[in-house]
Amino acid sequence: MGEPIDPAAKRRPGPGRRPAAQPRAGRRKGWRGLPDGRVPAMRDTPTPLGPMRLAACDGTLVGAWFVDQADAPPLPAAATQAAPEHGGDADHAVLDQAESQLQAWFRGERTAFDVPLAAHGTPFQQSVWRVLCEVPFGAVISYGRLAARVGRPRAVRAVAQAVGANPISLFIPCHRIVGHDTSLTGFGGGLMRKRALLAHEGHPYAGEQARSRYVHPGQLPLDL
Repeated sequence: MGEPIDPAAKRRPGPGRRPAAQPRAGRRKGWRGLPDGRVPAMRDTPTPLGPMRLAACDGTLVGAWFVDQADAPPLPAAATQAAPEHGGDADHAVLDQAESQLQAWFRGERTAFDVPLAAHGTPFQQSVWRVLCEVPFGAVISYGRLAARVGRPRAVRAVAQAVGANPISLFIPCHRIVGHDTSLTGFGGGLMRKRALLAHEGHPYAGEQARSRYVHPGQLPLDL
């Protein structure tokens, strides 16, 4: 698992100096959709933390958001009526698979997903998301550690912005990224949900604010 985060050992401010600011996930904007302008098949599915909106295209999962997120796209008209979602059989099969695995994850029956993913973004964003997918259930890393693993150790803020632009929440586990002092920092689905997701994976937090820290910081594992 690697070494625990030690809040007292990193970036301790000297006399008269303010603590270093924590990087935050970049300001989220509305999802821009698929590069070719197509509208993916979409479906809303219930979870213990509120409904999530799943999107699939070409037999891959391209989006997953809590429906009240600022960047969650609206459901296409066909998906809000009694008729089935538009899209091909492969898209419907991926939505079925994603929905089933998501519900099993929340029940504690799964710790990983094997749904085919296709997160659309810039090459840099995709490099960050690929590394995010390597952070396993029960582990957390800081933005600085993530930047180092991406190969851009000095680009912590740019990495944080890429984390904030993640279009496939939970399946690409951006909730496992915390501040160097264990603080929650940010999450597109809201810090209440981030706290609950981390608690589900064994990491209790004392509050739901950006600066809330892990209850037992000496035991928080890093995936290095």
